[in-house]
Amino acid sequence: MRWRRKAAENGDTDVCSTLAARMYADHPYAREVGRVGEAAGATTSAKVMEGHDVPPDVLTGVVHWLRKAGHDPVLKLEVYRRRALEGDQYCYNDGCEVVGQLKEFKVCPQCKTARYCGDACQKQDWTAGGHKATCGTFESKLML
Repeated sequence: MRWRRKAAENGDTDVCSTLAARMYADHPYAREVGRVGEAAGATTSAKVMEGHDVPPDVLTGVVHWLRKAGHDPVLKLEVYRRRALEGDQYCYNDGCEVVGQLKEFKVCPQCKTARYCGDACQKQDWTAGGHKATCGTFESKLML
C-alpha cells in the first residue's frame, strides 16, 4: 500500500486515478492510504465539494489525486457520483451479475479487501478456490 502511495506521489497518473476512484468508492484501505494534509485541501473549492456522500476530508484527497493525475476534478467527480448512485457490480465472485451500492456488499472479514453480494457468493467463490488462494496475502492487498 505504501508503494502505491509513493508511485502516486511520484506522478504515476494511473495510480493517482485509481487511488482517487477507490477512495471515493470507500474500498478498504484506500482512504487511509490516500489521505492528504490540509495544505492539499486548501485549493478545493466549495463547489467541488457539493452533492457528494463522501466525507469532506476524503473528498479533499480525491480531488488532490485527480489533479495530480491531470484530470478535471469536477468532471471526474460527477462520473464517480453517478456511478455511486446507480450502483455497479462489486461482487468479487466471478460470474456474479448483482448490481448495487458498494455499501451493500459485505467485506471479507479476514482480509477486508474482497466484497460479496451475499453469503452464497462468498461461499461459492471460497470453495472454488478464487479468493481463498489470496485471502490475507500481499496479492489480496493489491486490489487497491
